[in-house]
Amino acid sequence: MAASVASSSDAPSAASTARSNALQNRITAVLSASYADLEIRDALNVLDERGWQNNAESRRNLRLDVQAELIKCNGEIVQDFGLVAKQLQRVGAAIASLDASCAEMRKHISAAQRETGPMLDEARAILREKENVETKRKLFDAFTAHFVVSEADLATLTSTAEPVNDSFFRILTRVKKIHEDSQVLLGSENQRLGLEILEQSSRHLNAAYQKLYRWVQREFKSLDLENPQLGFAIRRAVRVLAERPSLFQSCLDFFAESREQILSSNFYASLTGTPVDQDHPVMGKAIELSAHDPLRYISDMLAWAHSATVSEREALEILFIAEGDEIARNIQAGLETERLTDPEDPEQSGAPFDGRHALAELLDRVLVGVFRQLKQRSEQVVQSHDDALLAYKVSNLVGFYTTKLFSPLLNTMSSLIHEILDPLSNAAVAAFRSSMRDRVVTTKTDALALPPDANSLSPPDFLIDALETLHGLMQSFDSTSSGPTTISSRAEAFSPILDEALDPYLEICDLLATRLKSPPHATDVFTVNYLNNVHAVLVSQPFTSPRAETLQPYLSAREASLVNATYTWFLRTSNLSALIDTIATVDNLASSYRDPRALSDVARKIDAFLPTATEDVRAMDGGVLGRLQDPAMVRRVVEAAAERFVDEFERIEELVVEADKAKRRGLEEGVGENEDEEDDEEQVWLREIFPRTVDEIRVLLS
Repeated sequence: MAASVASSSDAPSAASTARSNALQNRITAVLSASYADLEIRDALNVLDERGWQNNAESRRNLRLDVQAELIKCNGEIVQDFGLVAKQLQRVGAAIASLDASCAEMRKHISAAQRETGPMLDEARAILREKENVETKRKLFDAFTAHFVVSEADLATLTSTAEPVNDSFFRILTRVKKIHEDSQVLLGSENQRLGLEILEQSSRHLNAAYQKLYRWVQREFKSLDLENPQLGFAIRRAVRVLAERPSLFQSCLDFFAESREQILSSNFYASLTGTPVDQDHPVMGKAIELSAHDPLRYISDMLAWAHSATVSEREALEILFIAEGDEIARNIQAGLETERLTDPEDPEQSGAPFDGRHALAELLDRVLVGVFRQLKQRSEQVVQSHDDALLAYKVSNLVGFYTTKLFSPLLNTMSSLIHEILDPLSNAAVAAFRSSMRDRVVTTKTDALALPPDANSLSPPDFLIDALETLHGLMQSFDSTSSGPTTISSRAEAFSPILDEALDPYLEICDLLATRLKSPPHATDVFTVNYLNNVHAVLVSQPFTSPRAETLQPYLSAREASLVNATYTWFLRTSNLSALIDTIATVDNLASSYRDPRALSDVARKIDAFLPTATEDVRAMDGGVLGRLQDPAMVRRVVEAAAERFVDEFERIEELVVEADKAKRRGLEEGVGENEDEEDDEEQVWLREIFPRTVDEIRVLLS
């Protein structure tokens, strides 16, 4: 019982505790709720919209009102779905009706297809035939437009009455295309059509090229190559005509002959002043009238030829090369076509066409008339003037023009160079050598017929003339040299000229020098004089300086011979040679103490000799030293001889001084032994007899 009471008392306390916890949890949940929560905000908005008051009755009926409203909404939804179900039933009935209609229509369509099938097949066949006919019509129209040339176009292409203009070249290009495309037809089933079109287009092309060939020939006759704006039509015609190499070559031959005649006539007119055409007089003065100097005459002709070469080359490059390699390609294509047409023709070469080489050959043919006249007239000038210098200048001038001016314009294998210019230069050189040899023979005969002039000892007149000619040859070689550029190579190139123009005259001078017997040393002076003149000419140019250096040993040897002669004259005139021959050591002067007259005579002669020695020496041996034409060499000879004389005098002076010193030492050593001799005996001192010093001699001879 007590237990039951206790349990009954514990039950209310537990219930109250549970309510307290639920309320606490509810309060906690409410307090923890956030008024920013969207659900709470929506709930509050709904409450606000319904206008419910926040009182105890509203709070008690809130759940009931909400449930009642929810039941009402569900009922409305059920009613609405009932209406939808009724509509769906009506849609199902409509679909079933449509399905029955479609099945009926399929039956009708199947029956219609069975009835109209044959007609549709026939219609499709007719449409296919229509398409085939339309395609054939288009092919026929295209074939006609491409392979058929109208009569008007054929007249423009082949009729000589029609001009060669843009229409001609346009139609020609079309016919060439037809000719090429007709070969495609040969590979089709209808080869006959291809053969007919090929034959027809070939006839049209041949007629067109013949018309173009004749038109180009007519244009070449009146073509003005001096016009810087050479016509585009003729250049295009030449390029097109190159597709027929035979016709093209014929036109080149005709053009070369025509231009060769025109240039030859113009060159002759420029030479003589006679105009080729009265309507076109020669501008300026004729070359033959303005160039009085033969070298100027040849130079003017070469200048005219060079100007013509430049003009012709520029015009021919514009005419044949300006369009690149198109002419070469056309000619090569034409050669290939001709080889295919006639493969057994031996004249058809497989070598590719070289436009530059063909241009050079054409230039040779055009200018050959001018260069032949140039060669003929130049050879006449050289032959009519027996002048070695002129012949050499002509050779150098022609060589200069050939190497520096014509070679860059012409081909290296040009016939104008190898057959005209080079032979002209060689002929001038041969004339130079022949003239020089004839002159040497004449000079040698005349020079050896008379004895040399011993009074003058100056270079002979023929050598002076030869040196003037040599100087002219050197100037010509230097101004127009077209060969090597280094000094050694230029010296080697000019060496043959020295062999012809100098060495023979030196040999003649050597022969004359050997015939000079008096005065003494005349051979040395004569040789020095003419070698100095030769040396002065040779050193004027760098390429002859090596030859001038070869003369230096001969000049040095002759100068040394004159120094020896002058030195000998110094010794002989001053009488110093008497001492040199007798006095070699101090012992040789012992006799001079006993008899000082010989030494005294030498001293007096030296004193008389020194004041005018350097002037008197020029008159030695008949004044031979004074005939030296080189004052610098005279001064060197006298100075060298005087220096040697001073050296000998210094040696004698040293011996005299040593002899006096030896005597003084002897006297000092013999004082005790000779006390009986008289103290006042006069002593002889060689220095007092020979008082001149070497410094005084050097000053007086300077």
